[in-house]
Amino acid sequence: MHLPGWVNRRNCGNVVNSAAWAREAAKEVAAAVATVRVLAIIGSGETSPTMVTAHRELIARLGLTSPQAIVLATPYAFQENAADVSARTQHYFADSVGLQVRVAAGTSPNADPAMAPPLIPPDEEDEARQAAAIRAADWVFAGPGSPSYALAHWQAGPVAAGLRDRVLAGDGLTVLASAAAATAGRFTLPVYEIYKAGGAPRWLDGLDLLSPFGLTVALIPHYDNAEGGRYDTRHCYLGERRLAVMERELPAGAAVLGVDEHTAVLIDLRTSDVEIRGRGGMTIRRSGHSVVLPAGTRLPMAELRDLVQGIRRAAGGGNAPDVMDATGPAGPGGGDGAAAGDGEMQPLPLPEIMAAAEERFEAAAGTRDADAMVGVILELETAIGQWEADMDEDQGTEQARALLRSLVGRLGRAAQDGLTDPRDRLRPAVEPLLDLRATLRSAGNFAAADAIREALTAAGFDVSDTPEGTRWQPTAMARSRDA
Repeated sequence: MHLPGWVNRRNCGNVVNSAAWAREAAKEVAAAVATVRVLAIIGSGETSPTMVTAHRELIARLGLTSPQAIVLATPYAFQENAADVSARTQHYFADSVGLQVRVAAGTSPNADPAMAPPLIPPDEEDEARQAAAIRAADWVFAGPGSPSYALAHWQAGPVAAGLRDRVLAGDGLTVLASAAAATAGRFTLPVYEIYKAGGAPRWLDGLDLLSPFGLTVALIPHYDNAEGGRYDTRHCYLGERRLAVMERELPAGAAVLGVDEHTAVLIDLRTSDVEIRGRGGMTIRRSGHSVVLPAGTRLPMAELRDLVQGIRRAAGGGNAPDVMDATGPAGPGGGDGAAAGDGEMQPLPLPEIMAAAEERFEAAAGTRDADAMVGVILELETAIGQWEADMDEDQGTEQARALLRSLVGRLGRAAQDGLTDPRDRLRPAVEPLLDLRATLRSAGNFAAADAIREALTAAGFDVSDTPEGTRWQPTAMARSRDA
């Protein structure tokens, strides 16, 4: 950071008073931090390998060596494994992002016990002190869990006001992901109550962090979720049918703002710019019609506001979504989301890693490349370890472990059977018999030639006559080829 000329200025031959220097230096630091006021909305994967680069680049904007960082545990505080989730979150940010974070419960004893039963043991931290820390922190993060549980606590105490102050008039980075992201709009989806418990589709009152900017929205993370396979889990597990019902309950000026998985929407509240990063996009949906802003899009807040309010509508019509072109490069990591900063490739989601591992293992097994087979197994093991830190969603770590065990088993069987071509060992015994068979056939002694073929078949060899000549291989290899 460049300090002004008064740092070295001398007055009557003396260095400027050290107290005055300290005051001015403090102002300089405060001004540097005050240039950052960003609200980041992440659709999912906030503690996964896919978001490491985005987190690092956001932290770099602060320009601080040791930012004051707080993780709000409120959305998952009700879970029996809450302490483990907190510890894993701290490890993720420390090891992958280089950020030391402090965990705060963010709960309130005044929360509605029907929605948010008291913690056991209760949170001992003073509510007002927590709210003050939220306002003053350089970086505040809240992520997976239950949107309704988090809201019940935040709105019953001072945390909701603290978060609003950060967004409306404060400084620093505010990162809301997954369940916490769902609370950011004027309307919040109670996903647990609807999807898990079969409750009636309805909206809750959200934190409404975006209405002051003209964005009256219901913010829905996990917008492109496909975990259901044959049943519809899009739109944060609502599915299209239930979302269509709930959408009709929104007021005329409101819209659904959907953020895809492994996607970040960065809202710079000082420059009023919006940027989409990651592997998916952001959808603005009004009355069933959707406009999709893909990763790599940058646009002014005013343009997003026009889309939300229906003042601007992309060309097209009907029920098919309009996909808008990116208005400019989003810097490193833009475009289709395949790349991240400084040419670094963004990690793939675990299901894609698994599919690629199977394909590469098959290819290595086909060429009997033991080193390549081992390499696939080790890389898959590393990927599983990285994805285990993701607290928001099950990206298939159990399935990945099952695949890992399967590949290890196949490698063991290959080692037992031998990775060299068995024909190399058997050729001295088999090919003289085939030469004799060919001689017998040429002499018209087909009965004797057939007897040799039957004997080879009984011994476990597949013999076939082709225009190019006689071919043979162990029967197990033939079956593996034809399978």
